[in-house]
Amino acid sequence: MEAPAARHNPAEHEPSSRPSGRPTDQPAPDQPSGTSEPSESSGQSGQSGRSAQAGQTVELTVTSADRMRELGRTLAKLLRAGDLVMLSGELGAGKTTLTRGLGEGLGVRGAVTSPTFVIARVHPSLGDGPPLVHVDAYRLSGGLDEMEDLDLDVSLPESVVVVEWGEGKVEELTDDRLQVVIHRAVGDTTDEVRHVTLTGLGERWAETDLSVLSA
Repeated sequence: MEAPAARHNPAEHEPSSRPSGRPTDQPAPDQPSGTSEPSESSGQSGQSGRSAQAGQTVELTVTSADRMRELGRTLAKLLRAGDLVMLSGELGAGKTTLTRGLGEGLGVRGAVTSPTFVIARVHPSLGDGPPLVHVDAYRLSGGLDEMEDLDLDVSLPESVVVVEWGEGKVEELTDDRLQVVIHRAVGDTTDEVRHVTLTGLGERWAETDLSVLSA
């Protein structure tokens, strides 16, 4: 793991390229396919945070990096200002690749890369849509207290905020959030298939049809 990075305020408007010290998210081969079903009951996301009414859950199989980006572009059509998307998954699962597709779908400025060294990066919209705030909470351990330095509560109402490794750290920002978990085979394996589970929490997602993602 790299040396601890200095915190960066997401008010930065020009995303910058930089080498990543973490493994690059590389999902792998074909088309998202999956099923959609309502979540059984209300639940709590992460290790801490507020309980929120669960909406439906969609499970997809993604078999290539291109398809993961395509999933991101499709998901972007469902997003609007004020949405919080939490991404979880092993190193190299495809979290940044999915976010790259989100950025393309939202039509924001700059290439989306893993923001490990700057913690958070703002990608302004090239049109009239919301900006994308991309956060990597990998080394942040202080929960919302530590995340407050990033002013995400200020950015959230007017932005789409995507947080990698945010489980147990950012749930208190809002009851309405989309939780995305990407599973990949671990260990010495060439299996690059990803299984993606998306669960909507709160009233915002109770009224959103996630089944379109598996169409």
